[in-house]
Order: sequence, then structure tokens, then C-alpha cells
Amino acid sequence: MKGKKMVLDIHEKPNALKWIVLSLQHVFAMFGATILVPILVNAAAGEEVLTIPVALVASGIGTLIYILCTKGKSPVYLGSSFAFITPIAAAYLKGGMAGAMTGVMVVGFIYVVVALIIKFVGTKWLNYLLPPVVIGPMIMIIGLGLAPSAISQMGLASGMELDYHVLLVAVVSFLVTALVMTRAKGFLKIIPFLVGILSGYLVATCLGMIDFTVVKEASFFSLPSFVLPFVHYTPTFGAILTIAPIALVTMCEHIGDHTSLSNIIGRDLLQDPGLDHTLLGDGLATFAAGLIGGPANTTYGENTSVVGLTKVASVWVIGLASIFAIGIGFLGKFTALVSTIPNAVLGGVSLLLYGFIAVNGLKVLIKNRVNFEKPKNVVVASSMLVLGLGGAAIAIVHGDLSVTISGMSLAAIVGVLLNLILPDTKEDYELETVDVEPAMEVFDEEGPSFKKEEKTSKKRKKK
Repeated sequence: MKGKKMVLDIHEKPNALKWIVLSLQHVFAMFGATILVPILVNAAAGEEVLTIPVALVASGIGTLIYILCTKGKSPVYLGSSFAFITPIAAAYLKGGMAGAMTGVMVVGFIYVVVALIIKFVGTKWLNYLLPPVVIGPMIMIIGLGLAPSAISQMGLASGMELDYHVLLVAVVSFLVTALVMTRAKGFLKIIPFLVGILSGYLVATCLGMIDFTVVKEASFFSLPSFVLPFVHYTPTFGAILTIAPIALVTMCEHIGDHTSLSNIIGRDLLQDPGLDHTLLGDGLATFAAGLIGGPANTTYGENTSVVGLTKVASVWVIGLASIFAIGIGFLGKFTALVSTIPNAVLGGVSLLLYGFIAVNGLKVLIKNRVNFEKPKNVVVASSMLVLGLGGAAIAIVHGDLSVTISGMSLAAIVGVLLNLILPDTKEDYELETVDVEPAMEVFDEEGPSFKKEEKTSKKRKKK
């Protein structure tokens, strides 16, 4: 892979002022999504499971761990993963904080094990185990499974009395987020959810929907509410299968983000430092997050976009951003202010966010040209969608041990097994060899254009 011209390459350090400004830019890019995860987990569980300060500290510590594991060769920022919102809430409801955090640590351990296997065996087995027909529906389930939560926060759930103030705030949050996502340019375009939250919050303030008492009473500096194993709880493995299978999906997300970043900076990160090192860093970061009571970590596309827009790939900048994130976690006034965000604001933003996640799953199927004329693919995808969205659950009880596999986790396991067990027929292979050349859609500031098709047409005319 040819190197691409960067304003600051991976190991280059900017001067002090630029260093601070560029790092703060990364903090703003990750901030909206990172703080939203604990808020949404708490909403799904109906009580406080995760806290924003711990999520920010876990994000910063995790990124520093990742930088060490990759020997400072990969400018990746790690933040809270949306894929684990429902599984963490479900694990908490089943086994309390012990169940939720043990599950998060086990996910990190799975990453480490896979990293070691890749180091000695390679990656072909991973592609065989997790083809697009499994990954696509899994991502769709993650987004669509959260849809009822967004509808409830907007006050539009069946049986709820309509509050026009709540609806107005939700609509403003949604529309501003949508407009920024579709019309904004530059740095603003990569933080649409943060802009939407701020806009909805302003409207809610004007309508008198926010009580600032908690902000006045909070101290400027406070210790995050870390939750430590053997101090606050004893690890339990009863809820592991509620969370662990999601690691299969987020590993594919990990590979996709690193491939995208490789194209931006002109260096193949899957070769150097290598997928084994990047997965190791991600896994240890997630294990560390669970160790202090935080959400699972994942590579952040928002920060990858910042690298692409600014042409600044300096790991020094990423490292300082992670230190800033840790520092913000100790600001009590700020944390209290974030806790006053109304559900209506979150509902309006989540309406787009959850749909956005589901559409990304659809994009995986389209981009990889998954053939749904093939019966096997229809069976795998349809079974996963119904199990994942229908609330299916299997409880395994043996003596004092009780394990429940439900929702997304059950769908992931069934999808992988069906893909391995169901045979490919002769007709399937014939369908797969049909020569279909899709148009290569190229997105620029003016919108989509079919540039490859246009070039091909011009060549034909010359001939």
C-alpha cells in the first residue's frame, strides 16, 4: 500500500498549541457517542448501570493501552461501543453489576484469544466463520432492537399520553441531527449527534424542562464511581452468553475500521502493526473497561474521519486526546450537567442513530453482494432477524448454574451455526458465479456520482 501525504504522519509530534487543539478535536469527535452509551444502557435497564465519568476514563485508558499494544503505529481512538447497549442492560437485569461487568471482561478476553490464534494461524478461519450474511443481519438487529427505547423516550409509545413539549424537543433534536448529517461540511459533519443533543437541550431549557439543582450541588472535581471486582462484587459467569457472542460482530467492525483507516493514511495497519496487535489492544482495552465498571470499547469511526479530514495521523495527538478524556471524567460539574439531558433529546437523536446502525448492516449485505436468490442465505438471515428482534431466549439450568442466551446473542450463535451446517448446493454455486458488475458509487461534497461508470462510457465512445 502506497504511503499517502499526511500533514503529520504517525510518529510526528506537533508544536504545543497545535498539539492541544488537534487533540481536543478528537475529544469532541468521540464525546457525543461515548457519553451516549452509558445513558442509553441505563435507559434500557431502567436504573443506573454505567456512569459517564467511568465511560470517559475507560475510553482514555483503553486508547493508551491500544497505543502501547500497537507500538504507536496505529492512530486509532477507542470509545464506548453501541453494540453492547442491550446485552449489557440484559446481563445487568439477569446478574446485576457482577453479571454485566464479568461479561464485558470476558469479551475483552475473547479478543485476546482471537488475537493469539491469528498470530499463529492467520485470518482465513475468521472470514469463514463470520461471512457478510451473518454480520449484516447482526448489525441490523443491534440497531432495530433498540428502536422501542427511542420511541418510548420520544413519548410516542403505545399507551403513553402525548406531551407536546416532549415531542417538540424530540423533533428538534432529530431534525437538527439529520440536517447536520446531510448538509454540513468539514468538522461539523462528523459530530451530528452532538450538535443535535445541544440543540434539543437548548429548546428543553427554554421550555423549562430542565432542573439545574443537581449541577449547583455538584463539586467541581469528583472521583468517578469505579466498580471493582472483589471489592464491589464477586464475578459471576451466569450472564456471559448474553454478551460474549456480540464480540464476533465487533471484531468484524474492528477489521473494517482499520481497513478504512489504512486507506486514509496509506499504510496497511492489518499487516503492520498487524491484526493480532490491534485486536490485542482492543481486547485489553475492553477488559480494562470492565475492570473499572465501564462499557466495552471499540474503534471509533468518528475519529477515523477526523484523521481523514485533517490529514493528521499523529499518534501523539491521539494519546493526548485520551489523557484529556481521562481528565474530563473527574470534572463533577460537567458530569452533573450531562445527567440533566432530557429523555426527549435522547429519543430524537436515537431515532436516527438506531436506524443508522441498522442501515449499516444493510450496507454490509449490499457492499458484499450477498445473493438472496441463494436459499441458504435467506435461511441464515431471516432466522437471525426473527430470533434477534422477536425476543427469543433459551434458559439453561443445571443445579445452581443458570445461563440465559437471548436476543442478539442467540441470533449470532444460530447464524454462525446455520452458515456452517447448511450445505451449498450446485444451484447455489451457479448463482454465485453470475457476472454482475455493480456501479462504483463515489461520494463527494456534491453528493453521489457514478464516476467509474462515466469513465467506462467515455472509453466505449472512443472505441
